[in-house]
Amino acid sequence: MKPIHSFLLFPLLVFMVQVNAFAQRTVVSGTVRDAVTKETLPNVSVFFKDTQIGTQTDINGKYTLVSPNPQSELSFNYVGYRTVFKNIVASATQEFDVSLVPDARALDEVVIIGGKKVKYRNKDNPAVELIRQVIAHKDENRIKSYNTVSYREYEKMLFSLSNVSDKFKNKRMFRNYQFLFQEQDSTLIGGKNLLPVYIEEKLADNYLSKNPEKNKTIVIGEKQVQFDSRYIDNKGLKTYFDRMYQDIDIYKNNISVISNEFLSPIADGAPSFYKFFITDTIKTQKPEIIELSFTPRNTGNMLFEGKIYVTNDSHYAVTGASFGVNKNINLNFVRALKIDLDFEANNKGKYSLSKSNLLADFGIGKTKGIGFTGERTVTFKNYQFDTALPDTIFQGKSTVVLADAAKRNDQFWEKNRLDTISKNQLKIYGNIDTLQNLPSFKRTMKIVTLLFAGYQNLGPYEIGPVNTFYSFNNVEGLRLRFGGRTTPELSKRYYFENYLAYGIRDEKWKFFLSGTYSLNNKSIYEFPQNYIRASFQRDTKIPGQELQFVQEDNFLLSFKRGVNDMLLYNDFYRLDYVREFENHFSYNLGFKKWSQTPAGGLNYLNSDNQLVNRLTTSEVSLQLRYAPNEKFYQGKIYRVPIADRYPVFTLRYTAGLKGVLGGEYNYHNFLGSIDKRFYLSQLGYSDVTVEGSYIAGKVPFPLLDIHRANQTYAYQLNSYNLMNFLEFVSDHYVSINIDHNFNGFFFNKVPLLKRLKLREVVSFKALYGGLRNENNPNFQTGLYQLPVYENGAQRTYALGNDPYMEGSVGVGNIFKLLRVDLVKRFNYLNNPEVSEWGIRARVKFDF
Repeated sequence: MKPIHSFLLFPLLVFMVQVNAFAQRTVVSGTVRDAVTKETLPNVSVFFKDTQIGTQTDINGKYTLVSPNPQSELSFNYVGYRTVFKNIVASATQEFDVSLVPDARALDEVVIIGGKKVKYRNKDNPAVELIRQVIAHKDENRIKSYNTVSYREYEKMLFSLSNVSDKFKNKRMFRNYQFLFQEQDSTLIGGKNLLPVYIEEKLADNYLSKNPEKNKTIVIGEKQVQFDSRYIDNKGLKTYFDRMYQDIDIYKNNISVISNEFLSPIADGAPSFYKFFITDTIKTQKPEIIELSFTPRNTGNMLFEGKIYVTNDSHYAVTGASFGVNKNINLNFVRALKIDLDFEANNKGKYSLSKSNLLADFGIGKTKGIGFTGERTVTFKNYQFDTALPDTIFQGKSTVVLADAAKRNDQFWEKNRLDTISKNQLKIYGNIDTLQNLPSFKRTMKIVTLLFAGYQNLGPYEIGPVNTFYSFNNVEGLRLRFGGRTTPELSKRYYFENYLAYGIRDEKWKFFLSGTYSLNNKSIYEFPQNYIRASFQRDTKIPGQELQFVQEDNFLLSFKRGVNDMLLYNDFYRLDYVREFENHFSYNLGFKKWSQTPAGGLNYLNSDNQLVNRLTTSEVSLQLRYAPNEKFYQGKIYRVPIADRYPVFTLRYTAGLKGVLGGEYNYHNFLGSIDKRFYLSQLGYSDVTVEGSYIAGKVPFPLLDIHRANQTYAYQLNSYNLMNFLEFVSDHYVSINIDHNFNGFFFNKVPLLKRLKLREVVSFKALYGGLRNENNPNFQTGLYQLPVYENGAQRTYALGNDPYMEGSVGVGNIFKLLRVDLVKRFNYLNNPEVSEWGIRARVKFDF
């Protein structure tokens, strides 16, 4: 017999070892349910008995546990349930479903003991006493407790179409592109099949200083999937994902996730909103670690549930956390959410965050249908504490992106990634390029762009917005419009926009033409903008209406209540220069010549009762705007701000020039406003706008502040929803607008309403101002008379001693999209054609 060569013997031995190891492997999977309700239980701890090998059930109560050695018994442990031990077959692969029996001693359910009801209480509760110690020691354990800190941070974000069915995967369009799909364990979030569509990586050095308080981030490398800019704004997409998936700081009172504020389980007021249970003590390390489980007192509120791990010493530091949300939470489109935080002991004897992972799965249905899964993993290394940092580090902007950060090659990323990345994930960069070249994908993107952005791209020119092609009003009758704009495919420096419209009733043509020149060799749709624009527009306009984010001839705004017969024919000649800066300060310098002619039920009558056919003004204006930390998604028609806690300041000055290009009046108009969102933790959030204006000079009523009214049936946030068009004018005013969303704080406590996941909204608007005698035609000659109805009743008023006020109470999140308000007007009820009450609706997509 010939001897076996050593190079054949070694793989044979390896194979035999592997077979032997596989033969000893114990694999158990199954589902854990409530023995009474039969509902699945998430976050149940499952361990091989007397080992450290364990896992937790997922959001659907499923688990998989693997040991390389023979195992014969499992333990199941969950807050409020009796611990269960089950025998299993050693060295085998098997399924094992378990039902847990509620433990009356640990639940908030009523237990009959001597005829009395015993409920969960904070008083004399060791778990609550422990969490209060954690809260009391927060300041000493958070990273801001050090004088200086520096560390390196690696971030990876991955997004995929999830729960993709085999039918969808095998569609004809994907027949030759099966490599685009990836498979995962079906027990994980997102189902079996995934179609990755986006990946992003970032490597940065961070520096913090306590006194003086400063911070600096230097991005040394960044990489992301690049979509076709004709359809998707890559920078805006990255900004939106960053807002949705922010850093998770458990030491903050509120944690921002998916654009909502969740109360931290160690927030100052956490014991009032959470129930805490001590579920385990880990004595195998020093100091000992106590496992604290927590659950919301009200499962519908913006609260987490899960576990945190705390040192059993005088520091009470968090060493880890794993939590998600209850399936009954009042949160839209979120199928599952899981957050894991890992902390490591540092050279100061404290614990610092070493890794965080946020995984969320979205979908229209709770379990069925295609969804969208996003995962953000952040790894922290190379911590340095209380070391001297030169002042030069903090000079300039707080975030700096190195010039070559986006040009790092593969070798750089292989060397500098602080975390592993799979080959399948790396393939996404190339796969998306392949996907975008599919003709069927291009057709789909064109349809999506048409539906959501309103434009049909034809290469160098795009047609739209389509929602303005058809509308109607009482003066023009049926109004038809067609137009579009050029794209960067024609030129990155020159842009042209135009449309042509015709009214069937008034038989008049309207049109618009503009030309824009970009001064920074960037698209005018990109931030920061720097361009000059010249335009001419001949069209109609409702007096006082400057609708934001929508076109005035939008079809849906054609439906109006009450008498709606006032319109202006306008000729606008404009020249504007717009300059934005990276710090989100911007200014707009403009010149406008405006000729307006009243139409329909609106007439301009001078003090001699003579009709005035045309009013012409020439204006120069300067607008200053500062929006620190503003984030937005840049669309084709407008920017969509991503709401956050930072204020927006606006200041505008306009000067009328008499005698310049036919201008008839001299005046000065000063306007300022502040917009801010206030987060009130479990009570929701308030959007507040404070605005004021003053006009110096003698002017007729068309040049006064005509307050924003609303005669449509849509609820408009920035308008007075029960005020009629041109009902009030002022030459000085201040106003406040408060719109508060409670996020279901009250409805979540009502058993029947809780299931509907409705949300309460309230609003209040007040306008205080007036008209000086010099601008009031009742006291001054040489001014236009205020408009009246056909029957002679007064139509336009100056505000009196009382402010105009209106408020509303509403129900939001109807079908997850609709808000309906009952609006009440509190005063000036004797004015003609006004309503004290009204019902208004608004479509709003929100998580």
